[in-house]
Amino acid sequence: MDAVLRAAVIYGFLLVIFRIAGERTLASLTTFDFVLLLIIAEATQQGLIGDDFSVTKALLLVTTLVGIDVGLSLLKDRSRLLHKLIEGVPLVLVADGTVLADRMHRRDFHYSQIERAEAIVSVVKGPGRRIPCRHSATV
Repeated sequence: MDAVLRAAVIYGFLLVIFRIAGERTLASLTTFDFVLLLIIAEATQQGLIGDDFSVTKALLLVTTLVGIDVGLSLLKDRSRLLHKLIEGVPLVLVADGTVLADRMHRRDFHYSQIERAEAIVSVVKGPGRRIPCRHSATV
């Protein structure tokens, strides 16, 4: 039971930490971000396993972590509040072809990221400029 409790605590802690840290796609990870993820994985492994390196405990931990993840997904589908807490609320960055620079700065977004967004057809030249596009881009 100790392993299940450890897994639940670490899952919750990582969920909160990564929610606070913000979302990043794999393409936007820096080398340091990747190394940090490896260090977090190693530290997490130490906290989960402790001194017991048995296959049984590893299987129990994997089952617990996947179970928590699936359970939270089901709960998020049923609760709008829980979904907002875990996933966050989308933020419109481009509305009616206009870049909303203040919102971009709030989420630490750069124009190069907007340029690559699928919802935008042409290149963004700067804040307040019009883009020949009828779509909005949200993050």
